[in-house]
Amino acid sequence: MSFINYASREINCKIVYYGPGLCGKTTNLQYIYQKTAPDAKGKMISLATETERTLFFDFLPLALGEIRGFKTRFHLYTVPGQVFYDASRKLILKGVDGVVFVADSQEERLDANIESLENLKDNLEEQGYELDKLPYVIQYNKRDLPNVSSMQELNSLLNPTDELQFEACATTGQGVFETLKAVAKLILIDLKKGSR
Repeated sequence: MSFINYASREINCKIVYYGPGLCGKTTNLQYIYQKTAPDAKGKMISLATETERTLFFDFLPLALGEIRGFKTRFHLYTVPGQVFYDASRKLILKGVDGVVFVADSQEERLDANIESLENLKDNLEEQGYELDKLPYVIQYNKRDLPNVSSMQELNSLLNPTDELQFEACATTGQGVFETLKAVAKLILIDLKKGSR
């Protein structure tokens, strides 16, 4: 649920990058952070415990315009990839405005992708959200590797409802900003409709 700061005339929106362990969620955020102008972003914060790490930062995109005289600030979060950090994942999803599901395109990671997507749906439902009613895009990461599943196979298993999807290589930045812009645009459309 977006938060409106009347003093600074900003609408704060939360985007969560979700997916299996080592799929590229952190790499996405690091790439975005490195390429975002210093005056448009806050600090990148890494909450690390002995066994898990959560990254987040906020930025104010200058090109997306305003809604009713308010600027839109986006807060980007990653969740820990491993399923046994479920409590942290649930906490990070609280108040989410949009989700990027980062899938690992490698053939041997298909089961991990499916498990993580089911976990995302379960955790959202527990908080009263439905994935198909949230601004949501899929990123098929690691498309540069030789052992990747076909887009057709990935879509049939992970995207039966034909959501927006992007091929990506987060280490080079291919598809990273396209993914972010797409989910941000969906959030803005949602806000303008006043649907939540």
